[in-house]
Amino acid sequence: MAKAKKTKSGNWRCLVYDYTNGDGKRIYKSFTAPTKKEAEYLATQFKFINKKNSVDSVFEDAVNSYIEAKKNTLSPTTIKGYQCIQRNNFSEIAHLRLSQFNSANVSSWIGSLSHLSPKTVKNIYGLFVAVLDFNGTNHDYKVKLPQKRQIELYVPTDEEVKTVINHFSDNNDKDMVIAIYLAAYGTLRRSEICALSASDVKGNCVRINKAAVYDGPDIVIKEPKTASSNRVIELPEFVINELPKRGKLVNITPHTLTNRFERCFNELEIKKFRFHDLRHYSASIMHAIGVPDVYIMERGGWKSDATLKNIYRNSLDDFQRKYIEQTNNYFSKMQL
Repeated sequence: MAKAKKTKSGNWRCLVYDYTNGDGKRIYKSFTAPTKKEAEYLATQFKFINKKNSVDSVFEDAVNSYIEAKKNTLSPTTIKGYQCIQRNNFSEIAHLRLSQFNSANVSSWIGSLSHLSPKTVKNIYGLFVAVLDFNGTNHDYKVKLPQKRQIELYVPTDEEVKTVINHFSDNNDKDMVIAIYLAAYGTLRRSEICALSASDVKGNCVRINKAAVYDGPDIVIKEPKTASSNRVIELPEFVINELPKRGKLVNITPHTLTNRFERCFNELEIKKFRFHDLRHYSASIMHAIGVPDVYIMERGGWKSDATLKNIYRNSLDDFQRKYIEQTNNYFSKMQL
């Protein structure tokens, strides 16, 4: 129960959560009375009535209201993801009213998502909880989400990166060569690469402050999701020399970039890896040559070292072999 506090005027005031607005701010209702007991009574009465009105909503309608309220504050990609979750994962519970949810039916619904990855289930449940919070509905359920799996990230070797670069260079695909340079040597993301223009380049530095994302079928230029993604990266001279002096740095869309990159492995006799793995390669190289994690995070726009730790667990084979040989040689010399 909400607790009342005495004000300077001598009255008692009690605050009760009402709703969360479109900006994600929690709005509270204030009740003031001459006595503590009366203020808390008014607050409790309001909370009961408010909850009763709220829980009358059908979940499908509640999801629609939540997504509509968030359209002006969340990215088009996030909204599209919410709509995809609603379409594909809420059918079993869409008809239920908010008051009907309990630990049993919520656990049963989570169980029906067992074919999905733990991360996907967590995202789905996160939207479910956000909708309940938005409607002021309690969600103190005993629900067990799938255990997070250890992600096995692949880190390409020097030779694999060189092979892919040479392939696009031999095919005169300068857009892809530049894109790979920026990802492998600058840790840039696909969306960041496709948003850059020559005006973002000053000397040997490139300013990263935007991303090319899909809004339906269209591509829009948006600010990065996190503050850590806004950064300035100094690149090697040979990369700067390849960049165009005017216009966009690459004249391809994010989807085209991914498709071209994936198709190249049909002609190459190397292990297939993702374009995003070039960022892992860049981080691993920096780690292997002794660059501090704080600088690697700054250069790559990572806000925590969680991803870096996953990358390091899949160290580059080239450097792993080098360190193994150094270790064995050291112990061998001790025997002389």
